[in-house]
Amino acid sequence: MRTINIGLVGLGTVGGGVARLIMNHHDDYVKNYGIDLHLKKCCSLYQSDADRLGLSADQFTTDWHDVVSDPDIDIVIELIGGTHPAMDIFEESFKSGKHVVSANKALLGRNTEHLARLAAENGVSFRCEAAAAGGIPVVHALEHELNGNEILTIAGIMNGTTNYILSRMKHEGSDFAEVLADAQALGYAEADPSADVDGFDAASKIAILGSMGFRTRITTDDVYMQGIRDISAADIEVAEELGCTIKLLAIARKTDTGVDVRVHPTMIPNGHPLASVDGAMNAVYVVGDAVGETMFYGAGAGSFPTASAVVGDVFALAEPISQGQKPLPEAEPFSVSRPIRTIDNLHTRYYIRLTVEDQLGTLAASTRILTDNNISISNIRQLEGTGDGTCTLVFVTHSALEADLKKAVEALAADDSIREVASVIRVEDIDKWTEGVFAN
Repeated sequence: MRTINIGLVGLGTVGGGVARLIMNHHDDYVKNYGIDLHLKKCCSLYQSDADRLGLSADQFTTDWHDVVSDPDIDIVIELIGGTHPAMDIFEESFKSGKHVVSANKALLGRNTEHLARLAAENGVSFRCEAAAAGGIPVVHALEHELNGNEILTIAGIMNGTTNYILSRMKHEGSDFAEVLADAQALGYAEADPSADVDGFDAASKIAILGSMGFRTRITTDDVYMQGIRDISAADIEVAEELGCTIKLLAIARKTDTGVDVRVHPTMIPNGHPLASVDGAMNAVYVVGDAVGETMFYGAGAGSFPTASAVVGDVFALAEPISQGQKPLPEAEPFSVSRPIRTIDNLHTRYYIRLTVEDQLGTLAASTRILTDNNISISNIRQLEGTGDGTCTLVFVTHSALEADLKKAVEALAADDSIREVASVIRVEDIDKWTEGVFAN
C-alpha cells in the first residue's frame, strides 16, 4: 500500500471540511479501502486556519507554490475559488504531473475546455464533482453510470440560497427583500448576494453539467441568466392558484437545432418532483433516452456536504495510484460542437402580470397588444384594485416564441393605460423534457 500525498490549497469553509474529513477518517480509509491519504502540505493566507485544524508546521504554508512544486504530492485540491490564482494553480499542477480536484464552479464554468486539453497534454486528470451541485453525486453519474444513454435534459435547483428565499416567500407570503435580509442575517445569503440571486452561480453549474451531459462546449457566458429579484409574493400566490410553484431553475435541453441552456425563475406544476424541493436543498433532474427520468437530491453547499464530494474525487484518483497505476489522463474534450440556441428561439408559455389603470377598455387594449404580437391567451385574471386607481391583470399564454413575447412586453410598457409590466415568468413545458425517451 502506497501513501497518497495530498496538497490542499484553501482552508476556508470547504477546505477546512476536507482537511477534517481526511484526518478524522484516515484510519477508516486505510481499513475499509486500503488507501492511505496523507495531507502533506496545506496552504492558507492565515496561520489561524492551520491552528484551528491542528496542522503541524511542516504541513502548513502561506504560498501555494510550495504545494504545487512539492515532488512528493500526487493530488492537488484547489478550494480557493475565483479565477486568480486558481487558474495558475491548475496549470502549474498539470505541468508538474499532478492531478487536480476542485470545487471551483466559476473557473470551470468558463474554462473547462482549456483545462481539460492542458491536463490531457500532460497525462493527468482533474475532477470537479463538488463544482456542480455540492454533495450531490451527479457529475460522476453523467460521466459513468449514465454513459449508455443519450442525455436529453438536465434541469434543476442548483442554488440553495435562492431556493431558501423562494420557499420562505411561498410559505410565509413575504416579499423578496424581506426574506433576503433575513437570509443574510442567518448566513444563508452573502452580504453581496448577486452571484446567487441573479443566477450566475446556477449558470456556472449548468454550464459544467451540460458540457458533460451533451459532450459539447458550454460556458457560463452561453447561459441565459435571469434572477429572482423581481419575484413578488403576489406572483407566488397566483402561481399557487394555478397549481404551480416558482423555482429558479437551471435548464439544459438537447434539441434538433442545438442546446437550449438557461437559468431563470420558472413556474412548474406542483406535481413535478422539483416543485417539492424545499429550503436550501438542491436537486438535479436528468433525463436519458434509456433510463428515462432520474433525480439527484441533497445538499448543494456547506462544509461537509461539499467536502464529501471533494474527497470522493480524491478517492477516484487515489485508488489506481495506491496500486502503482496511473489514473487515466483527461480525455480530449468535446468530440462534437453543438450550437447554443438563443433565448429568443425558446417556445414556452408565459405568465404576465400588469398594473393597469382601473378603467373601461384597459383589458381590451392589453389583450389586443398580445394578440397583435402572435401571443395567444390561455387564461385571464383580474385581481382586486388597491384603491389608487389601478388594478392587476394576469395573463397566462399558450406556447409562444420568446422573441414575440419581448415585442409584446415592449408594446405593453409603452401603452398609456398600463402603469407597469410588473412581472413576466416562463411557464415551463415539462413534457418537452422527456421527448425522445424510449418506450418500454
